[in-house]
Amino acid sequence: MLALDDLDRGIIHALQVDARAPFTLVADVLGSSTQTVVRRYRRLHAQAGLRVVALPTPRSSGVHQWFVRLTAATRSAHDIALALARRPDTSWVRLTSGGTEIVAIIHTAPAGPDAHALLLRDIPRTAEITAVSAHYLLHTYLGGPTAWRGRVDALDAAQEARLRAEAGTPDDAAPEAPAYLLTDPDRLLLSALREDARLSYADLAAATATTASTVARRLVELRARGALFFDVDIDPVLLGVTVSALLWMQVAPAHLDAVATALAGHEELAVVAATTGPTNLLAHALCRDAEALHHYLTRRVAWDAVTRIETAPVLRTYKAAATLRTG
Repeated sequence: MLALDDLDRGIIHALQVDARAPFTLVADVLGSSTQTVVRRYRRLHAQAGLRVVALPTPRSSGVHQWFVRLTAATRSAHDIALALARRPDTSWVRLTSGGTEIVAIIHTAPAGPDAHALLLRDIPRTAEITAVSAHYLLHTYLGGPTAWRGRVDALDAAQEARLRAEAGTPDDAAPEAPAYLLTDPDRLLLSALREDARLSYADLAAATATTASTVARRLVELRARGALFFDVDIDPVLLGVTVSALLWMQVAPAHLDAVATALAGHEELAVVAATTGPTNLLAHALCRDAEALHHYLTRRVAWDAVTRIETAPVLRTYKAAATLRTG
């Protein structure tokens, strides 16, 4: 397995700050040469599965997100997870709980005859699936545009500020800004960026049948409106994580917001989201080892307001935010 050093981690952190920052700027911020940074990036891409992707924010995409838990026979779980991972309307497809449970995020349109076809028709008809539960995503406290801290711990505040200033990264849209719904041309641009967010403006122009200047201007506008965000896909094992687990929590409603806000500040967590269902809060824990997860569960989240925690170890990830991991 590829061992990451400080320069590798610095590159990953820099790309999380600004996915489209020029390699010349990244190299200067990291105190390296452009040739070395480009060579390391290509190595991370080829050997570590590093992918830089752009994704629409939920409020701009107009889609609904569901955390779906499927129970299947062990002999069928792999094939079902693989089939889900290959669908364009899924993300974060994982095998959990001893290999009998599949957890995936399914994206559904708000209306239309096939809006919930996968949830209401396709999955229930699959004979190998013995149980299904769907949890509607209500609010994200951590995750999406906010990166897991284990992936952004290599640069200091001054280096981050320089990347943002010199690369011209616009500030995030204000929370109270009105939602912007993507147009068809926007979706075409996002489709290209979902495959590789570092495509040149010339390549993006070719993919969208526009000009490089139009694409550059549109990207700035979409980012300023908070309509998209960039993410870095890389296996957390390469960052020192050996134990990954989904935590399905039941929290007293009166304390839900306070608990979720506190959890969003924990470095062990990559996702904190409020959902519907018998458990109303989901977290994704990434820990050094099993002992570290035990310490986290018994000392960091042993709160009276959390009345129940179901821990589901992640055995395999078939699909990340946008990247298939089927090798």
